Amino acid sequence: MMKNNNFCIFILTHGKANNVITKKSLDKCGYTGKIYYVCDDEDKDLSAYIERFGKENVLIFNKDYVKKSIDVCDNFNKKQVIVYARNICFEFAKRLNIRFFLELDDDYTEWQYRFIKNNKLKHKRLNNLDNIFDLVIDFLKKTNADSVALAQGGDYIGGANGCIKEGLKRKVMNTFFCDSEKPFPFIGTLNEDVNTYVYYGSRGWLFFTILDLAINQLQTQSNKGGITEMYLDVGTYTKSFYSIMLMPSAVKIATMGNCNMRIHHKIKWNNCVPKIISQKWKR
Repeated sequence: MMKNNNFCIFILTHGKANNVITKKSLDKCGYTGKIYYVCDDEDKDLSAYIERFGKENVLIFNKDYVKKSIDVCDNFNKKQVIVYARNICFEFAKRLNIRFFLELDDDYTEWQYRFIKNNKLKHKRLNNLDNIFDLVIDFLKKTNADSVALAQGGDYIGGANGCIKEGLKRKVMNTFFCDSEKPFPFIGTLNEDVNTYVYYGSRGWLFFTILDLAINQLQTQSNKGGITEMYLDVGTYTKSFYSIMLMPSAVKIATMGNCNMRIHHKIKWNNCVPKIISQKWKR
């Protein structure tokens, strides 16, 4: 059981009522707290979600309602995207009187502790997510961060000699620990996570990824339903370009991968976020 009892998880999901992989991995790795399933009112699986998880645990929203209060950065009128669900979670938390919450996609397969041993990058499955989430929330509060995330596989490029030694990255993706008293808007139809942390990060907002902890999820664009069709429709070039529109001084189009290269965004961090200066230099 978590010591932070004013906490819940929102799983953002669409069209996968019978295959919410994240719920299975949370159970396997020791999470015992409250879970809500955030669904839009256009989801054909809506009745199946309610039947499977209970009406009180399925939170339903309207995308047109959310769109009135956010900047989607285009005039495409594409609605099969996650940015609407991302934003409505702050309102749901307020309605439920929840202070801290974690936004998750629905396709996480594993939760891991990442560490260096014998100069090699290792991993071990987490079996105590209640304790881990308590620690992350404590970190969120003590650092006064706006959001904190766990790492993904791509954050460990370079292995033991990569950035894991730094402990943190100035970004948040996929797993968003948030404080309902410190709301922030996700921006853009696509790449909403990157758009948000580069745009607001450049203005001094604090977003951190903790590199000691990580999630694994299904390969991008391999899981049917949800946002996959949108990615296949517009392509990763268009997806990445949203972040360039918002921060052209810090983001550009690049390629990513070893063998099967794909188009991706690349961030020049020296141009993106203010530096955090040690308190010892304070006068």
